[in-house]
Parts: sequence; structure tokens; C-alpha cells
Amino acid sequence: MRYILVFLFVINFSFGQNTTTEKDSIIKEALNAYFKRDTVKLKKYTGAVFNLYKRTNDSTLLAKYHQYNALRAKITFKNDSAYYYQYQALEISKKLKDSLQVGLRYLSIAGLQRMNQDWIGSEENLIQCLKYHEPLASKDDPDIYMYVKSAYNILGLISFERKRYEESLKYYRKALELNEKVVNKGRKEKGYLYLINNIGVTYMNMNNYEKAIEYFKEGLAFENIKENYPSNYGLFLENFTESSFNLERYDDVLKNYNEVIDIRLKNGNMFDLSAVHINILDFYLKTGNLKKAKEYGLKALDYAKKSGNTRYILKSYYNLSKVTNEKESNNYLDAYIQLSDSLQVAERDTKNQFARISFETEKKEKENAILTAENQSKELEILEQKQQKTWGWFLAIFSLLGLGISILFFNLKKRKAAFIAELDKVRVANNERDRIAQELHDGILGRLFGTRFGLGFLPVGGGKEEAEKYSQLLDELQDIEKEIREVSHKLSYTPSSSSENFNAVINELIKEKSTIADLNYKVDIAKEINWDIIQKDIKTDIYRILQEALQNIIKHAKANTVSVAIKESDNNLSLEIEDNGVGFDASEQAEGIGFRNMEARVKKLQGIFGVQSSKGNGTNVLVQIPI
Repeated sequence: MRYILVFLFVINFSFGQNTTTEKDSIIKEALNAYFKRDTVKLKKYTGAVFNLYKRTNDSTLLAKYHQYNALRAKITFKNDSAYYYQYQALEISKKLKDSLQVGLRYLSIAGLQRMNQDWIGSEENLIQCLKYHEPLASKDDPDIYMYVKSAYNILGLISFERKRYEESLKYYRKALELNEKVVNKGRKEKGYLYLINNIGVTYMNMNNYEKAIEYFKEGLAFENIKENYPSNYGLFLENFTESSFNLERYDDVLKNYNEVIDIRLKNGNMFDLSAVHINILDFYLKTGNLKKAKEYGLKALDYAKKSGNTRYILKSYYNLSKVTNEKESNNYLDAYIQLSDSLQVAERDTKNQFARISFETEKKEKENAILTAENQSKELEILEQKQQKTWGWFLAIFSLLGLGISILFFNLKKRKAAFIAELDKVRVANNERDRIAQELHDGILGRLFGTRFGLGFLPVGGGKEEAEKYSQLLDELQDIEKEIREVSHKLSYTPSSSSENFNAVINELIKEKSTIADLNYKVDIAKEINWDIIQKDIKTDIYRILQEALQNIIKHAKANTVSVAIKESDNNLSLEIEDNGVGFDASEQAEGIGFRNMEARVKKLQGIFGVQSSKGNGTNVLVQIPI
């Protein structure tokens, strides 16, 4: 059987000393659900991880949240979503400077790329993984060898797929060396068995069947392999039998293959059952029994379709075309060509999606780097200007002390007067803006409302069509009132307001939006937040993010309750907006413009943005911004 198993143990079992029992328990249950491919439980514990993150503001939990979303996407064959969430987890782990987790995320991303035949992208990310993990391995960290070994194993698999067999063998042997340093006995033994099989399969593809048989015999001779590792035993037996068959040694071929079938049926391994049936087809084809060959070819196709094994669906179509009459053969060949073409298109699309995600992420990183460099350059320029001014003042004082002091006081008075004049201008502008806003709200809006209200009681003559037109005009007047009210509120909003005024602005915004959608609302703004010392840009973006979130709720959520909480902890501001609306599946539904706008504002402030939602359970938006 010409295929290779991948073994990836990309799980982080080490946590900080302050890790709670609750955190350990949730992570353990989430991983168990993943290994059992239980998507319902995995979704449940992914939500539990996010809720714990909200309570603790532990960013490692937010990274885990994205990681588990990626795992759920992976086992439901949504590789583009898995790739996206792994990249989100990677970005957070980079900010936390967690080398172990950064390396694991690169390893997971490389595995996804290998599955979609993006060999070059996979190799690049494996090299990144080794850059982070090999220095940890040099410190004799016992767990890290398992991950480094996995990276070299995938490099071997990629070389194998690209038919660079000597290079593939080199990577497998390097992985075997590292496997010897793995502490856990079970993982060490299983890793050894997988690697021995991988080396044997590589020799099979080099047509060196005698050498391949040596490795398969070594695997079959492993102590208690049949009892402790039945899947590996079946794999070695199948590959040993196939190699012997290729050397025209037909003794026990059917007996061995049937034993492999019994093992896989017992273990429920539908995925690999198609492979052994194709091997039996090859045996009957070689011995001239086309009827039996077709029988096993159809069984192979059935198992491949049931397990979604597209590789062996293709093989089954191709092999059936060799053992059927001309009409059936042409049908199977047509099916083979159509499926092959569709798979190539799907792989291309997935690679393009991977590339877009990588490009957008790298673009943001470069933009952030440019902004950082520009800020540093400005800071240096300001510092130089300050130093130059300081030296200028010192020279002036020492050279013309009396005159310098007089000029200094004169300049200070002049600056103070200019500053006061500027403040007066700003105050006048703000007062004028508030006056216009008040005039719009109290004057024009009030008169417009009174007019509409009065018109609503006037009897309308004419027929049904005139009545409908009259009603439409009244609705249009009401829409104009809403637009004037919005303009009025925007004019009167000042992000640099005092703490008391900013709280009032936030409350007014929530009250206004809730009134429009007939929402019950709750507002909780921590009293200890001193808005006076918080930058104007942060306050402006908090206002805009809240405005965008409330607009989303009004448009899409169908909610009747919304709650907003703003708190301060460890030099971070956290904003949480929660509704009880219809919700959506966050792992399946692409983010809309509103969510992208909010995320862009948060990332501009070097913050963290998260969304948790599921169908029927409302939506929770969480923002964390450093101050």
C-alpha cells in the first residue's frame, strides 16, 4: 500500500504555574473531543475557553480559542478556515513571545499546507518551526523533541511526495534520532513504528523491494505489536505483502490481505479499507481473474466514497477501468478525469486562499513595522529639537543673562496669550457646534416632528393609492428626523471630554441606538476609569467600535437585550458588547464589513479583538486595548 501516515503531536501540555484547575480541565476536554472527532463537544469546550478568557484576560486562552476553532475546521475538512484560525493563534503567540506555541502553530500550518500539496509553503513554515523549537531542544526540554521530530517527519513526507527519495530518507533518519530522546514510552514506540514504515514505503517507491521488506519485517518483529499497536501491525503486514507480491512471491498474499481487512473492520478504519481492496484487485488482475478483480475494485470504491478518501476514489476508478468491458471502462476513465480535474481546481483555490491569508497578515505586519519606524523617527526628531532648544536657551542665558530673562518672560507671556486665544477659538467653535446641534435637535427637529404629528391626524381624501402615498411621505419625514438626530449627536460628541462627559456620551449613544431598535439595555462603566488621561484616539475608536457593534445588532441580531461593559485592568481597557439575538456560526460565516472595521480599529491600537457566537445563542464582541 503506497501511502504514508503522518503523526503530529502538536499539543502543548505545559502551562504556567498559575494555571487554574478549570483551565487545565477545559483544555483537556477540548483535546479529547478533537481526538475523538466529536465536533459538538469540541465546539462546546471552545466556547468555554473563550468565556474563561473573558473572565481572566489571559491571552494564551484567546490563542487556544483560535487553535480549537482551527481543529474543528480541520476535522470537518474546511482547511481554509483551519488555516485562518491557526494564523490568528500564531499572531497572538508571537505577541506573547511564546516560542513553543509559535513553533507549534507553524507546524500545524505546515501540516495543512502539505495536505493541500502546497509543498513550498509547507517547507517554509517547517523551517520557521525549527527556528523556534530547535533552540529549546538544545536546552534538553524533554517534550520539545516530539515536535522537532514531527517537523523532520513532515519534511520527509514532502520530499517523498516530490519524489526526492534520498532526501526523504535523510529526514526520516534525522527524525528517528530525535525520537530516541522522547520521554513518553507510548509516543516513542509509536513514533518509531511510523518512521520505520515511512522508510520502508520510500524504498518501495524506489523499487528496492528487498530493502523495503527488511524494514517491514523489523516492524512486524516489534515486541507485542499485534496486541498493543494493531493498526501499525496491519500496516506493516500489508506493505510487506505488497512488496513480496511485486517480487512475484505469491504465497500467503490473500491470507495476509484478509487479515489486514479483519483488523481494519474491527477498528472501524474505513479510510484504509479501500487501499487493501485495491491491492487484492491487483493480485487478481495479475493472476488473470478479472471477475474477482472487478468485485474487489467495486468494494474499494465503496469504502473510499464512504470515508471521503478522494485519493483512493481516483485509484479505484483507474483500476476498475482496467478490469471492465469497454463501455464501463470508458465511464470509469471519464469519472477519473472529472474528479482529478475538480480536485486540482479545489487544491488551487485552497492554495490561493492560503496565500491571501498569508499576504494580508504579512501586509499588516509590514504596515505596523512602518508605523513603528515612523513613530520612532518622529520621537528622535522631537528629542533632537528639544535638545537644540535647551542648548539655545542655555547659551542665551549665559551670554545675555539679563536680556535673556526679559525675553524669556516676554515669550512666555506671548505664548500664554496665544494659547489662551487658541483655547478661546476652540471653545467658541465647540460652543457654536453645540449650539447648531441643539438648534437642530430642539428647534428644527421639534418643528419637523410637530408638523409630521399634525399631518398624521389630517383626513386624506382620494382613493387607496393616495392614502398609501400619504403614508409613505409621513415615513419619509420620520426618516429625515432620524438623520437630523444622528447629525445632531455627532456634532455634539467630543472625544476629549472629561470622564463624566465621556461617560454621558457613551450612555447617550447606547440609549439612542436601543430606542431605535426597541432594545432593553444595560451599561456598566467602571468608576475607576480616568478618561481625562486616556488618549483622544483611544476614546474616539472606543466610541466608533461601540457605534459599529450596536449598528450590527440593530441590522442583523433580532435581539431584545444588549449589555455593554467597559473596565480597566493591568493597563488595559476592555470593552464587551453582548446581545441575546439569533447569533451565527463564527467558524463558518465570513466576517462582515462591520466586524472587519471594528477589528481594524482595534489592531491600529495594538489591541486584541474577538467574537464569540453560535446560532440561537446571541453574539459577544470583546475588545482589549492597552492604555
